[in-house]
Amino acid sequence: MTKELALATAAALALAGGAWADVIKVGVIAPTSGPYATYGTQFRTGVDTYQAIHGHEVDGDTVEFIWRDSGGVNPDQARSHAQELIIREGVDYLAGFTFTPNALAVAQIIDQSQTPTVIFNAATSIITEESGFFVRPSFTLWQVSAPLAEWAHGQGIEEVVIAVSDYNPGIDAETGFRTAFEAAGGTVLDTIRMPLATTDFAPFMQRVRDAGPDAVFAFLPAGPPTFAFVKAYNDNGLPGAGVQLLGTGETDETTLEALGDAALGVYTAYHYSPDHDSPENEAFLAKLFELHPDAVPNFSTVQAYDGAHVIYEMIRAAGTDGPAAIEAVKGLEWISPRGPVQIDPETRHITQNVYIREVVRDEDGQLVNREFETIEAVPDLGLVNDY
Repeated sequence: MTKELALATAAALALAGGAWADVIKVGVIAPTSGPYATYGTQFRTGVDTYQAIHGHEVDGDTVEFIWRDSGGVNPDQARSHAQELIIREGVDYLAGFTFTPNALAVAQIIDQSQTPTVIFNAATSIITEESGFFVRPSFTLWQVSAPLAEWAHGQGIEEVVIAVSDYNPGIDAETGFRTAFEAAGGTVLDTIRMPLATTDFAPFMQRVRDAGPDAVFAFLPAGPPTFAFVKAYNDNGLPGAGVQLLGTGETDETTLEALGDAALGVYTAYHYSPDHDSPENEAFLAKLFELHPDAVPNFSTVQAYDGAHVIYEMIRAAGTDGPAAIEAVKGLEWISPRGPVQIDPETRHITQNVYIREVVRDEDGQLVNREFETIEAVPDLGLVNDY
């Protein structure tokens, strides 16, 4: 074989290979270092589990996830990563985004590049209104806070103090809870906005105790802040003073065992617990633990798992055509490990069950968020507000 013929044959084979299969790239921007690195870990294990169950190809095209570390709340870093992933790496989709400011920072970029972007976490309602290329299969704070407020008032809780981290999701949690609680006839005695970097919650607990409410409703980002808050709630004697703790992700599984008995009896409203009883969740957990025996699954694990599902369905329907991919998932329905879900065709946000939960010990003595009441098919109440 002549050199020219060999080169021509190699080129033909390369072209043939390209005709049979492509690599579709997904850039994931998430914290993989620093105090919020657990989100990056949970996102990776969720995506790993989805690909282990459903494969690494969609209709013959290989799906490759490329990861970038956003650290914490860092909009400039998120924007820089998005530009680099789109321009240099040539990604077809973006995903991840733990924090709202980071997600909002890429809205203009994805509009210009028409890059479908799947939010794995960032939970402020306004995000999907900032770009038509955002899809969010995670949750919002309105979505879980308002149902909790209605449930709490129905249990005889008449007066509350609200304490939230002072950034967009915290303000959404505060507004959602207050709106629904007051609409039900309850009274908010005080509202406390705590700096995001707070580590000492004792002064805030004293302020709650002085107000004398039936309950304190809290929202803080999962991880070290929630651990410190729940510990301070107990250390400062609020349970003994008759102040019930209500929350959303404050009893996150990644810190639950470390909290120990301090978490028992805390009521939360959320969209997923690993304790959820369904065949889909059982299969999800089985594969997760097969791949990662030491994993601690939580809400962000399943959000990334479902985020991967949305990406696969967009690829299946539209390949790398961004606008067509967004249209294809409007109204998409499936059974998630968390229960039945749908992407709202108007808001591009997930409609899902919200579960009222209590921290208890299971049959093996492990602390779990035990679901005992279901509010079905809740939309993003921050965008679809009936109060």
